[in-house]
Amino acid sequence: MKRWIASLQQTKVVKSILYFIVGIFSYPGLAIINKLKISGTENLKNLPKKNVLFVSNHQTYFADVITFLHIFSAVKWGKENRLGIPYYLLNPFTRVYFVAAEETMGSSLISRFFRMAGCVTVKRTWNKDSKEVRKGLNPGDTRNIAKALEDNWVITFPQGTTKPFAPGRKGAAFLIKHNKSIVVPVVINGFWRAFNKKGLKLKKRGSLLSIKFKEPLQINYDDSLDVILQQVMDAIEQSKKFMWQSRDRACPVSTN
Repeated sequence: MKRWIASLQQTKVVKSILYFIVGIFSYPGLAIINKLKISGTENLKNLPKKNVLFVSNHQTYFADVITFLHIFSAVKWGKENRLGIPYYLLNPFTRVYFVAAEETMGSSLISRFFRMAGCVTVKRTWNKDSKEVRKGLNPGDTRNIAKALEDNWVITFPQGTTKPFAPGRKGAAFLIKHNKSIVVPVVINGFWRAFNKKGLKLKKRGSLLSIKFKEPLQINYDDSLDVILQQVMDAIEQSKKFMWQSRDRACPVSTN
């Protein structure tokens, strides 16, 4: 019974309904109360419908991901670098999952909602509460993300935290190397200013939210994990060489 319910939750019809609800409630905060600047959606048009990994910096738990869902759906309806009137929510793009930390996606109602919408949870290497340290990757997490990539796009945040310029984690590089995924780098900014940490409440009106989709990376899958990870961190502008280039991009330090 539980498997049947889980399968039902991942059907296009159910996900479309969830995306519509999330989209309607989130649209004003993204495109009316604040200003959303989108660039690079031309790089999405010719992507295959599977094994595409979007790697991005991270500023809130949910607002970042919700914006991706809006943009993917708008692009599906032929829009370029804009949302416009959100009629695209009538038939949204649903072949997408996002990766989130298990403790972030707790047992709250909103977390369950996002799980149903398409979330792959992972266990962190280090947990600040339990002080537990795990070396390497969790095989179960890796398999779940690989399975999601088989027929979908997947959004992941290599830093695993909303803290700017935090080091990337090798798990993202392993996924790229193991699955030979097409990797699309994304750079976001302004979300930390407009929303609270969870990304569900407005903090400042009139903020400029920006999201830039870059061209897919040219990756040598035979390179080491360190080399691939460095390439990703440079592409999402979170490596050390970008740290001092823009004070505006460095949002307040997060404890996440």
